[in-house]
Amino acid sequence: MTALIGIDWGTTSFRAWRMGPAGEVLDSVGDGPGILAAAQLPGGFRQAVEDSIGPWLGTAPVIASGMITSRNGWVETPYLPLPLDAAALARSLTLHEGIHFVTGAVSDPLGPAPDVMRGEETEIIGHLADGGGDGLFVLPGTHSKWAHAKGGRLVAFRTVMTGEVFGALRDYTILGRLIQPGAGSADAFRRGVEAGRQDGALLGRIFSARTLALMDRLAPDQIADYLSGLLIGDEVAHGARDARGPVTIIGRGDLAARYRTAFDIGGIRADIAPPGMARRGLWEIARRGGLA
Repeated sequence: MTALIGIDWGTTSFRAWRMGPAGEVLDSVGDGPGILAAAQLPGGFRQAVEDSIGPWLGTAPVIASGMITSRNGWVETPYLPLPLDAAALARSLTLHEGIHFVTGAVSDPLGPAPDVMRGEETEIIGHLADGGGDGLFVLPGTHSKWAHAKGGRLVAFRTVMTGEVFGALRDYTILGRLIQPGAGSADAFRRGVEAGRQDGALLGRIFSARTLALMDRLAPDQIADYLSGLLIGDEVAHGARDARGPVTIIGRGDLAARYRTAFDIGGIRADIAPPGMARRGLWEIARRGGLA
């Protein structure tokens, strides 16, 4: 019996789960179109849903979170101010074309530099609902999120554009002229992390990704790993200053492992959360909202 259909819909990714009465996964889809690709389909977002999970529709309530609720998505939902928890998100669900959309979160909306997130709040709620404790959460990605939870609620966060900056530097600046593909170098990444932890302006230190290669102290197939390490190292060195309690990395694959390596180099223990936090968060919000 299907009790809930959950969708985690990002800029370039689409994941969905058909869940049973206890939140267990009965079926899943992991390769649907992200919102940028879905918007280009003749039938738009509705077609993307029907193409990806059409046979599931009509069997249970559908709940979705992520960038699908952004200004570039299917329906733009308001941002909720902090602090917030699963109950607050459940009260603010937006029903649109048969789907219940989870809204995003905003930090310091009236301050000089407000910050926002969409999707990561659901993953944090999932971790808390799964028995995880309060503390510092790091969610690596194109726009990494550093969030604090206290008393089972999201109380603060900030965004760091490390992933997007890395891609721009690699693809559109002189730093990328010498880069060659390779199998990956853990040593070059660690060297980059150490460089990222040093004092001085980051924009000055970044240029070492080129000069070390020019001096034959960094192989062409090591430059990208070094640059990645430098940017992540700087991010972690600054972000860890705000660490209060345990550090939990919510992410998948190599990127989460890279962040844990950067924390290890800084002498800080960081644990990677089990997979499935977005799905777990969707289930918890749906349960609080009477959908599951």
